[in-house]
Amino acid sequence: MSTALLTDHYELTMLQAALRSGAAHRRAVFEVFARHLPGGRRYGVVAGTGRVLDELEHFRFGEEQLTFLRENRVVDASTLEFLAEYRFSGDICGYAEGELYFPASPIMVVEGTFAEAVLLETMILSVLNHDSAIASAASRMHNAAGGRPLIEMGSRRTHERAAVASARAAYIAGFASTSNLMAGHVYGVPTAGTAAHAFTLLHDSEREAFEAQIASLGPETTLLVDTYDVAEAVRTAVELAGTKLGAVRIDSGDLAAAAQEVREQLDALGAFDTRILVTSDLDEYAIAALAAAPVDGYGVGTSLVTGSGVPTAAMVYKLVARETATGELEPVAKRSVGKPSRGGRKHAYRLFDDQGRAETELITTSAEAPEGGAPLLRELVRGGEPVGREPLADARARHAERIATLPQEALHLGRGYAAIPTEFA
Repeated sequence: MSTALLTDHYELTMLQAALRSGAAHRRAVFEVFARHLPGGRRYGVVAGTGRVLDELEHFRFGEEQLTFLRENRVVDASTLEFLAEYRFSGDICGYAEGELYFPASPIMVVEGTFAEAVLLETMILSVLNHDSAIASAASRMHNAAGGRPLIEMGSRRTHERAAVASARAAYIAGFASTSNLMAGHVYGVPTAGTAAHAFTLLHDSEREAFEAQIASLGPETTLLVDTYDVAEAVRTAVELAGTKLGAVRIDSGDLAAAAQEVREQLDALGAFDTRILVTSDLDEYAIAALAAAPVDGYGVGTSLVTGSGVPTAAMVYKLVARETATGELEPVAKRSVGKPSRGGRKHAYRLFDDQGRAETELITTSAEAPEGGAPLLRELVRGGEPVGREPLADARARHAERIATLPQEALHLGRGYAAIPTEFA
């Protein structure tokens, strides 16, 4: 399916005017970056790069798209002719998925003709802004969970396609599984789930519901115990499944107090290995507040798929260099009040201290690598062909490795400054 109309109207009117002026075929460099970390967060997480590559392969103007543009008089006939043959033939490099980013990090660098590159702005930003926002929130939740597993279960709280992307981004940032089967099918994210309150209410009694679930899924299943009376439900669950009951789930009330009471009850019944899972509008702050409670795992929905109050990564796509009449690249930058940009094609490196802790994000317009600096930009597209695809497991492992390099204060949930400074050279 074509992704070419996942763009804004003005991308095409700019193209039309640039074709008329003759500037459309000038070589140009665009960069994606965030001027700040939204929400007072201390680091961001890159996610969505793989999805950008997928979208790029389908960025073609077929007859259906051209007919729409023609009938709605979006662009003129000569521009339609250009679009009919459109193929991005340039180069893209960027931060790998799972990597951390900070203010001004050149997260993605797109180089090609102006005509080719300008059309990709909206598509690239819509993917990276959404997925990076979700991954950044998920990473905070994973840190707050302290090693306890999290399941992403927010599909019913967002757009159906955003739900799939959210599950993917959350998995990169450390979530163990998702309830979304499409994310499992398309991206291989592990899926999990058992039953909702409706299943209990369907049966004539809670006992009959538990019996049916155990008969179908085995005693290792997770039983939802807060439909009626929690204590009675736990007694019934252990009676029916035995002390090898896999888990119980609590979805309401004071989760810390309820978890403590259920843990004591399970232990008294001999179900020492039965885990306690909690859900119910959790975010990173609620998860952190449950650190001392006898909770074995968390299910997170609404807060995850909405970025936990920060639904966008505040990334922008700006022209930073253009070809001159002599064929050389010339830095360009806007000087808008409050929205300045830095001209020139960037290179990015991360500097570390003697203990291997990240201490500086170094951005330079020189191709010469600084001593000891770890390069952050990697090749993603060469001559229009994606070359930077990787298994999702690699992005997940990368994120875990990068988090381990952050100073401890970077993991604080309170509002603050970026964990490491961005310096320009």
